[in-house]
Amino acid sequence: MMTLKMNKSVVSVDWLFENLNNDNLLILDATIPKVTAKKEESSLDEKQQIKGAKFFDIQKLFSDENAAYPNTVLSAKEFELKAQELGVHKESCIVVYDDLGIYSSPRVWWMFQLMGFTNIAVLDGGFPAWNAKQYPIEKQVNHPKKKGNFTVNYQSEKIKCTADVLSAIKNERILIADARSKGRFLATEPEPRSDIKGGRIPNSVSLPYSEIVTNNVMKSEADLKAVFQKINPNNKDLIFSCGSGITAAVLALGADIAGFKNNSVYDGSWTEWGSTKGLPIEK
Repeated sequence: MMTLKMNKSVVSVDWLFENLNNDNLLILDATIPKVTAKKEESSLDEKQQIKGAKFFDIQKLFSDENAAYPNTVLSAKEFELKAQELGVHKESCIVVYDDLGIYSSPRVWWMFQLMGFTNIAVLDGGFPAWNAKQYPIEKQVNHPKKKGNFTVNYQSEKIKCTADVLSAIKNERILIADARSKGRFLATEPEPRSDIKGGRIPNSVSLPYSEIVTNNVMKSEADLKAVFQKINPNNKDLIFSCGSGITAAVLALGADIAGFKNNSVYDGSWTEWGSTKGLPIEK
């Protein structure tokens, strides 16, 4: 059977269905639940997944639980080991999705880009689009995993820390784009985490991730080009920020589809910026 190679960053549910039985295909469910732990436990039996999918646990397994901020990316070595345990091979072709359409799956796409693995795409429309076509689903099960031989080739330019962002504020060749809602960007609505100040990184622009996603699917390549051209007419390097690094990756995915290649994610995002003393904040 032909080895699958990705030539784009998103694939349709029809494409996935046609290639469902391919030997090197690996489907990852990267859903982050938006419910309390108790509700989640009670509804675990009802959780459905695409047939043959494996659960990619962003919050527990693939984030540094000892870090000061949520969703902090793992070290290259830790990521390599955990990806191998999940059954990721050098020749794997990964499709990642989530239950909300386009929400947390781009974070996994970005993580693999950071780790130097590019044979991965986000499922456009995610589980809702798959289910709407009545393609095969199953109750969430842990499929046996054969250890993979995945290796990391770390791409440090794809991730930024607070010091990088602080120096980028005054750099005319860099643009910082914020994926949070306009209200949070302008500090007219509160942050979800009550201990974090409202406001924005100075000289950043607002681009809520909801503006590049329509009905759970990414906007077309032409529409994405227009959106990113509008905020970035001079083709500056882009740093994406959000609340805690999840929806910044939606912008990174959109920019990649639109042809803007010098993109990075501020991993700590506003959670780190807004809770670190001595940093400049605009309101």
